[in-house]
Amino acid sequence: MPIRPLSTLLINQIAAGEVVERPANVAKELIENAIDAGATRIEVLVNGGGRERLRVIDNGSGIPVDELALAVSPHATSKIDALEDLDAIATMGFRGEALASIGAVSRMILTSCTPGSSEGGRITVEGDRVDGPEPAGCPPGTTVDVHQLFARTPARRKFLKADGAETRRVRELMLRLALSHPSIAFALVSGDRTLLDLPATTEPRQRVLDVLGGELDDQLIEVDASDAEASIGIWGLVGRPAVARPTTRHLHLFLNGRPIVDRSLSHAVREAYRGLIDPGRTPTAVLFLELDPARVDVNVHPTKTEVRLRDDRLVYSRLHRAITEALAGHDLTASARFPSAEATGPATVSTRREFGARHESTQPMMPRLDGQRGFDVDEARAMMESPEAPAPSLLASTPATPVIQVHGSYIVAEDDEGVVIIDQHALHERIMFGTLLDRVLQGTLDSQRLLAPAIVETDTEQLDGLDRIGPLLARLGIEAEVMGPTSIGIHAIPVLLLERNVDIVEFMAELLAKAGSGSLPPDEEAALQEVLDMMSCRAAVKAGEQLNELEMAELLRQRDLVERSSRCPHGRPTTLRLSLEDLEKQFGRR
Repeated sequence: MPIRPLSTLLINQIAAGEVVERPANVAKELIENAIDAGATRIEVLVNGGGRERLRVIDNGSGIPVDELALAVSPHATSKIDALEDLDAIATMGFRGEALASIGAVSRMILTSCTPGSSEGGRITVEGDRVDGPEPAGCPPGTTVDVHQLFARTPARRKFLKADGAETRRVRELMLRLALSHPSIAFALVSGDRTLLDLPATTEPRQRVLDVLGGELDDQLIEVDASDAEASIGIWGLVGRPAVARPTTRHLHLFLNGRPIVDRSLSHAVREAYRGLIDPGRTPTAVLFLELDPARVDVNVHPTKTEVRLRDDRLVYSRLHRAITEALAGHDLTASARFPSAEATGPATVSTRREFGARHESTQPMMPRLDGQRGFDVDEARAMMESPEAPAPSLLASTPATPVIQVHGSYIVAEDDEGVVIIDQHALHERIMFGTLLDRVLQGTLDSQRLLAPAIVETDTEQLDGLDRIGPLLARLGIEAEVMGPTSIGIHAIPVLLLERNVDIVEFMAELLAKAGSGSLPPDEEAALQEVLDMMSCRAAVKAGEQLNELEMAELLRQRDLVERSSRCPHGRPTTLRLSLEDLEKQFGRR
């Protein structure tokens, strides 16, 4: 086949393949144009999930009639003019290909009027056919009406989901953009149903609550850490550990008002929660970063969700520190809540799922303390793994005083807020982890040589694991070497493990298996913390281990000294509090 130039239509359809994947992408491009035009209200109407019709209406600055033909032609834009402009992009859009790409795969009608003009104009694009512009009466702003999306490319149309699924994608896209632009009102109508109606607000926190749910108000901690010297601004809201989610849908990152997907920055957020939540869960967080546009490259992908940072390590460290310091300033102890005294069944808790969709989950809010059943250990542990709400601050409270040990597993104590129930294993695990981490950061752990090596029978994978983590073992004070084709000898172990009677053969077999299978984090510091988690868990006092009064008092004393004492290194709560107010309600005193 001879070389020949592609037609304009085919060029635009190829571009549409990168920019316009589904109706939500169309909505994204048009809404971003409206934001750049200074709109204060943006309304989206969809029919058939957006494939039949998608209309975006804004009250922005509009497009002059004599520029409408340019607006729908490829690579025509008012947002950049020269190559240097790509080095400091401050607008949402800049590529100048969205309208041409949309028109190439649909029938698009664009109507616009500039403020102060007596009349607007209209232009219609359908494939490679352009009609207009022609005069049109309309209010100031722009309306883009997209009909029969992908009708000219039916193969693409077959990949779209059901109407409801496509509409939900449009709604989620609008909510993400609404989070970073609280001064703009957003509305979404599907058929005759209003699915979204967010009023404009001058309070960014209020917009976050409007999107994520007002019931999270007392669960969100403000992060505010501007660094003038580094020219980095960070503001946002991060959730308490109790509202961490099993998916990433409630972790939102914005850079200069643009929603972004960045693995490094997401990792910074998760690392700030290390030891506060289960590793399989993701924090609830909405974070806004402001950087000099010259330090950001947004010209990475046509969708503009990926960026490159010229100071990526600096931004990572500032974000991680900002979240860590914000969390450290709040008591994260979980409150145990009784159901109301009048309740005859388990309490019902309303929670948020996805963006604003509600569901009701029924779960017991607190183990019953009645004369027939006594204290149920399984229920108490289940409650500690599913905390519901934050506790009052401990910062001004007096130290907890031990009262009794229950079932050899829990310490019941009192402080000036009420009664606290402590999982002795989880708390001691957190204390051990903090102690070990401090010692490793100061040097290697104190170790003791064994009179005879402890032999670990291994497989090939575990032998490979020894090669991978040799330097890490040295930092931990563990000396190990291959003793044969299927065995490893341990010559020295940390003194702490020896003192706590940890089975070193069992511990090393598990550690080598993790290393050999690649389940340890590739980052050395993250791997170190995970191994310290393992050591702390094995060295901590066990459930069922009896403690005397002095031991309980010492555990509580260290609880007030160690960082993040409300959670074990795996993210489980160490402590629940029953407030005096709740107790008085249960006994009919209120």
